[in-house]
Amino acid sequence: MSTSILEIVELPDGDFALRRADDETTPLVRISFSQEARDMMEDRDLSVAKAMMTAGIEAVGNIADAIDWDDEDAEAEVAKPVTPRTLH
Repeated sequence: MSTSILEIVELPDGDFALRRADDETTPLVRISFSQEARDMMEDRDLSVAKAMMTAGIEAVGNIADAIDWDDEDAEAEVAKPVTPRTLH
């Protein structure tokens, strides 16, 4: 896998996005906070979005370390679920 420089940006609609620095078109991750959540964070929404994205990147790294990516079954282990699941 090639190395990319990632950046966190605030989009015109107020959402935050993680994207490749050389690609301004499609974000890899997009975080949208409700107004209620923004009010509770008291102008710390960028810090929270950054922490969420950092945790996600670290989790992906941990998953990548745990899976043998050469194994054909690896795709099945990381495939997106077809229906939404509540994870809490």
